[in-house]
Amino acid sequence: MTTAPQLPRLLAAPGPGLAEHHLQFGALPDAAGQDLIPLLEQAGLSGRGGAGFPTARKIAAITGPKSVVVGNGAEGEPLSRKDAVLLTQAPHLVLDGLDAAAAAVEADTVYLYVHSAAVPAVTRALDERRAAGLDRYRVAVVEAPDRFVAGEESAAVRRIEGGPALPRDRTVLTAISGVRGRPTLVNNVETLAHIALIARFGPRWFRSVGDQADPGSLLITLSGALNNTGVIEVPTGALLTSLIERNGGTDPRTVRAILVGGYHGSWIPAKAFEGSGLSRAGLKALGASPGAGVIHALGVGECGLARTAEIASYLAEQSARQCGPCRNGLPRLEQLLNDLAYTRVSDSLVKEIRRIVRLVEGRGSCRHPDGTARMIRSALGAFATDVEHHRHRRCEATSVSPAVSTARP
Repeated sequence: MTTAPQLPRLLAAPGPGLAEHHLQFGALPDAAGQDLIPLLEQAGLSGRGGAGFPTARKIAAITGPKSVVVGNGAEGEPLSRKDAVLLTQAPHLVLDGLDAAAAAVEADTVYLYVHSAAVPAVTRALDERRAAGLDRYRVAVVEAPDRFVAGEESAAVRRIEGGPALPRDRTVLTAISGVRGRPTLVNNVETLAHIALIARFGPRWFRSVGDQADPGSLLITLSGALNNTGVIEVPTGALLTSLIERNGGTDPRTVRAILVGGYHGSWIPAKAFEGSGLSRAGLKALGASPGAGVIHALGVGECGLARTAEIASYLAEQSARQCGPCRNGLPRLEQLLNDLAYTRVSDSLVKEIRRIVRLVEGRGSCRHPDGTARMIRSALGAFATDVEHHRHRRCEATSVSPAVSTARP
């Protein structure tokens, strides 16, 4: 009998092959999809793609004939590598979860939507499963373009249909009308991998680690001003200071702030995150969430306003340009954030940034403007002392020149 792993869980197998996968985890139960929804409800699994929606409720919302299931591994977030690591190191765990989810909703069609870098690993895994007679569903692999918004749910559907990987203005939920008008379930690949483990080892095992309000483990990508970077698996609720010190190999005193959740996440200053854990409950008081599982550290020698301006420029360039907030609001915020970082600050400048943030939020065709607004609003709070220093052509960053230049980065 296979022993259930504690940590690491998702990355426990010694290699990506089918034999190594079965040696570590055993075979997926034949009836994995039959009682999947109550199992997931008992486990308390939330989505690992960013939104954190309860997985059982998402699957239960799929009703009607000829449903479609999509495994989403597009990973357009520049600071995230977790999906790519999972798809290359444990592709069969993802495919098991895809199989179980498809069985649970009696799917007619199954897709795996992944970044180009993961296509070879996924293709090899599918070939192995076909040779072993494990291909209950014929999985079609669709390559996702290297674009920030390509992983948005409606963008994935649009790409699978043969169109551009851009969000569409949704008036009907994907669960009701997705790929070619059929009920469609879209789950992040890490969520699918957790589903595969819960189907094997059960809810009690899943809940044996992590924050009980949001249990289990999650993959996170460490980056920025840390000595150790890369993808690790940790229990939900892991202390942020511990992630920096133990996993990142860095003295927390050398970190000014962290960006949690990715480019659509929130900046948290070092003085605020001590004692906080990486879970939705643990970050709620800070106005943040784990998002896509990103911890990006800003060093004491880096200007938070300059880094925020750089991210805002990227997000403006990566927008779909299909609605007013993306066509007009995000480019305007890009300009204003660059002014904030590289010219003398005034009250009117800060007020204008806050005004445009309010204008774009909640008015876009997709959530891209909302995520951008959230990141910028958090920066104004986290780097409030930088704003004051920039008023006097100084910068709190310890190893950079005062922000007196009018040049753009």
